[in-house]
Amino acid sequence: MKLFSSVHDVTNIKALVAEALQLKQNPYAHQHLGNNKTLGLVFLNPSLRTRMSTQKAATNLGMNVMVLNIDKEGWALELRDGVVMDGDTVEHIREAAAVMGQYVDIIGVRSFPGLKNRDEDYNEVIFNKFIEYCGVPLISLESATRHPLQSLADLVTIEELKTKPRPKVVLTWAPHIKPLPQAVPNSFAEWMCRADVDFTITHPAGYELCADFTKGATITTNQEEALADADFIYVKNWSAYEPYGKVFPGNEDWMLTNQKLKNTNNAKVMHCLPVRRNLELSAEILDGPNSIVVHEAGNRVWAAQAVLKQMLENL
Repeated sequence: MKLFSSVHDVTNIKALVAEALQLKQNPYAHQHLGNNKTLGLVFLNPSLRTRMSTQKAATNLGMNVMVLNIDKEGWALELRDGVVMDGDTVEHIREAAAVMGQYVDIIGVRSFPGLKNRDEDYNEVIFNKFIEYCGVPLISLESATRHPLQSLADLVTIEELKTKPRPKVVLTWAPHIKPLPQAVPNSFAEWMCRADVDFTITHPAGYELCADFTKGATITTNQEEALADADFIYVKNWSAYEPYGKVFPGNEDWMLTNQKLKNTNNAKVMHCLPVRRNLELSAEILDGPNSIVVHEAGNRVWAAQAVLKQMLENL
């Protein structure tokens, strides 16, 4: 594996999930793979779980890790080609990405969408520039449209905790105070549509995701109907795909509560974190027995380690 940007970069999903769970049982078995190898983690946006879990995964494999919060510590990057750089940008991404590739063996990049220009965001301008110029294997630490390490960890968690061969998994929209990207729900939907699960998406009218990510899913605006007999519920807010980046008033009653869980199969509740308590998800769930959000976050290490292991094996 030389690129990990989506589920489409994975040749065998079941095998990758199984490998992550094997690494969880024996984290240090492959330290020789990372000996004298360096991982560079480049953040254009804040991170807690992605940064710490990927660093831990690399360390488990014997790698050195370099972290650059380029939005605070690096030069302002120019993304456009053919421009006179007489403004605020100091370095072109052509040189910046290429130089980073000289210093490390694998690069991870995190960049959020602007939620203003859909074409620019969905064309993944920043991430694709790194693919073009860095010259080394590349991992998405979350991009404008996807968060594949999170989605892999989510699938690992479902596989680990499921109580029947084909569980019902529901992605439900949740309220928020500001527009959020579609990257996590896009990615989760894309992975679930390729996994052996019964997958449903529920959201208020107007919050339909791009159809490219939801092929094969059951989609409904009736949350109560969607949650019936659910085994896993994935809670997440996102802004509208059309009109792009917009939010609509109302829908506060979409927050998941214990009352809504009564119609489920004692569903386990997931969230990628960070979560706004009693806005996105009720504290009674987060502090109760149905929440597996911390367990899920812990599996971020093994998801990242499985991907890094496959990349190191191909260096």
